Amino acid sequence: MGDVNNNFTKVSEFIIVGFPDLQQEYFHLVAWIFLLLYVITVVGNSILVVIFSLEPSLQKPMYIIMVSLALSDIGFATVALPKLIARYWWNDGIIGIHTCFFQTHMIHYFGSLNSLILLTMALDRCLAVCFPFRYPLLMTVPNMVGLTVFCWIIAHVFPGIGTINFTFASFCGPNKIIQAFCDTLSLTALSCGKTNQYGASYGAAMFILYFPLGLIIVSYFWIIISVFRMKLYSLQGKKKTISTCATQGCIISIYYIPRFFVYSTPFFPNLTMTADKRIITTLFYSFFPPLSNPFIYCLRTKEIKEILKRWIQRGKRITQLAPT
Repeated sequence: MGDVNNNFTKVSEFIIVGFPDLQQEYFHLVAWIFLLLYVITVVGNSILVVIFSLEPSLQKPMYIIMVSLALSDIGFATVALPKLIARYWWNDGIIGIHTCFFQTHMIHYFGSLNSLILLTMALDRCLAVCFPFRYPLLMTVPNMVGLTVFCWIIAHVFPGIGTINFTFASFCGPNKIIQAFCDTLSLTALSCGKTNQYGASYGAAMFILYFPLGLIIVSYFWIIISVFRMKLYSLQGKKKTISTCATQGCIISIYYIPRFFVYSTPFFPNLTMTADKRIITTLFYSFFPPLSNPFIYCLRTKEIKEILKRWIQRGKRITQLAPT
């Protein structure tokens, strides 16, 4: 477990427990489910990245945001799921303390990054709808690339502060993490003595998540109001805009609202969650958006649907011309 000290045993590794009440007979089934989730998430988002890379017509600001979100989703799934799969496939939940710190950092990094990407997407749509004549001047491809790079860098700040604090913390008691992966809440519960680590991390999480959420809500309300005020939009165009905003609203709600309850349970005595419910909620808001995003954008984006149809038709022609 760790190195022995005069006063305590210093933890050098943790154990990812996952669902504490899950019977061992279901471990392989759960491992298969997580493996399937990982494959679909990575393949689906990789298809978006490949389409963008091969089609010059998609090298536009909005698609840069989609690719950024797809890469972030691939990164999050790759950081979180392989160890969880190993936990249930080989009953191997052991993770080194520094690896756990790294996983914690990256889990919260990609969470922060996705929040910033969703904000960028909302602002891009707001500019496109509300200021259609200024949009081509303001949101150029170089500007969007610069904004995207800025998001990928700045998202390290708040998780980085927490990670640095954990490197100076002591872990000298239980080493079982009752969660699907290492995170701030789990590590804070295992650290020795009194600590305000979670309070500071909670404040940072609320800021990086809900400050962008406030701007996202304002952006989409502004879009809806502008569409109904403009005579430029037909009734069909207004319905399409509302439908798009409603779809984005559902994904955003799934991403933000459950997080609040999971993060806030330590501060509200009446707000309680069993370990299994907390893990299920965490997995839902963490992996449903990455799983569904490729399907939403492929099925709802006209240009991507036309490109996929063209690729399929081209594949059929090549198959027909191939010698038997």
